[in-house]
Amino acid sequence: MLIAVISDSHDRINIVEQVLTDCADCEVLVHCGDFCAPFMMEVLAKFNGEVHCVFGNTDDRHKTTLQAQKHGIHLHGDIGVFKLDGVHFACNHFPEIARALAFSNQFDVVCFGHTHKAHQEVIGSTLLLNPGELMGRFGSRSYAVYDTETRSVSFRDVK
Repeated sequence: MLIAVISDSHDRINIVEQVLTDCADCEVLVHCGDFCAPFMMEVLAKFNGEVHCVFGNTDDRHKTTLQAQKHGIHLHGDIGVFKLDGVHFACNHFPEIARALAFSNQFDVVCFGHTHKAHQEVIGSTLLLNPGELMGRFGSRSYAVYDTETRSVSFRDVK
């Protein structure tokens, strides 16, 4: 199973829609926060598969929760914990929390955002993964695809 991991989209509807087209080979989408406006739930709902999200530091918690429910999106709050194709995932927005989750050795993959910089690191037996940003704040845009069969990650650039 291929799982697309995105973060820090900051209301960039056109970029998110482009990524949704580009990752049509993926069955699940994980967003690590900072979608910003509640209307982004409607955009993420266009993904042809399961969508999991967590809050970032810029997200409207009340209205976004209502929109996520309306569109069938799994909005986990600050920390998401779920199992996909036998792989235990945790995700949140902040690197400090992600690192602590990775050090707990309870998860196969821990995803995070906030820094706007792509990063992967193995801590014990846990992959710690930041897909980069979709906003383009630092010039380049990227997301990650995790393959549950090979237990590997690849990064995809967004033009």
